[in-house]
Amino acid sequence: MPAPPPTRRTAHVDLQGKPAAWGVAEETAIEIGFNGEPWTVMMATPADVEDLAIGLAFTEGAISSAADVADVSVKVWPEGITADLAVDTRKLASAALRRRALEGVTGCGLCGVETLAQAMRHPAGGAVETVDITDAAIARAFAALPAHQPLNAATRTVHAAAWCAPDGTILTAREDVGRHNALDKLIGGLLRAGGPQEPGFIVVSSRCSFELVYKAAAIGASLLASVSAPTGLALDLARAAGLALACQGPGGAVARFATEGADA
Repeated sequence: MPAPPPTRRTAHVDLQGKPAAWGVAEETAIEIGFNGEPWTVMMATPADVEDLAIGLAFTEGAISSAADVADVSVKVWPEGITADLAVDTRKLASAALRRRALEGVTGCGLCGVETLAQAMRHPAGGAVETVDITDAAIARAFAALPAHQPLNAATRTVHAAAWCAPDGTILTAREDVGRHNALDKLIGGLLRAGGPQEPGFIVVSSRCSFELVYKAAAIGASLLASVSAPTGLALDLARAAGLALACQGPGGAVARFATEGADA
């Protein structure tokens, strides 16, 4: 059975008194497992499923790199999609597998400060250097992001996450109905390509929530830039990780948040 398309078309839209076609983003149940055993189920856009599976496994600490995964078997069923990762059991973190199985019933689960340090693993190939990112680079990434959101252009529904060079050039991006799924897909894509090998930062189309900070820290980003401002917990976790945060401010200005020391 072929994978469902990420969007469908509908004519039941009225724009200024005229019927118009509109893209509707699909949301599909995707079961991720290891060696034939289910691990968790995500509601996600049915695209870049391999990236989602590897990215989530990495950011949850179940694997330490994409090299741990010998194969990803993706199958489509009437009920949804399964993605099974073939991983040597000696390379699987059993504690992470148990945690996700327990917390998945209530959402992404709270990964507190104590586990954040464990999450900051560098991808295979060497440590990613942290560099200072200028306001101009952040503004360039924000301005360029819509051009990397074809699904959102058709649906006005989905989020995006992009990896950017230090000067703000977007190098790769992923989209999904879930903001954390989009970031996991981006991270999985980066890991499958053997990177990131060079410094860079992440820009996302959503608010900055704690799980996005957790995931950006895991991949070694120099900064996380979000369209909307961070939550208080996101600030706390960013301080623990040493991760710089920024968002779009009034009038398109870049707003930076203190992630060192106490709030002013």
